[in-house]
Amino acid sequence: MGRVGAAGDNAAMERFFALLQKNVLDRRSWANYQELRIAIVTWIERTYHRRRRQRRLARLTPVEYETIMTPPAAFAA
Repeated sequence: MGRVGAAGDNAAMERFFALLQKNVLDRRSWANYQELRIAIVTWIERTYHRRRRQRRLARLTPVEYETIMTPPAAFAA
């Protein structure tokens, strides 16, 4: 837990949950927990992670990016 007034402490998680609420939770009502769970997981996998990985990692998955950027000697160590 950060100090009082440290605005950056929870900013990333607050942004994530705001997007989740806007794009999934507020779109419709859910009949049961299982439907909501599937909708959340689908949104994370198809929308949230895909957009982030394409913009930051030149359209590569994080594993592909690490493989390219890490020298072969580092894997042997």
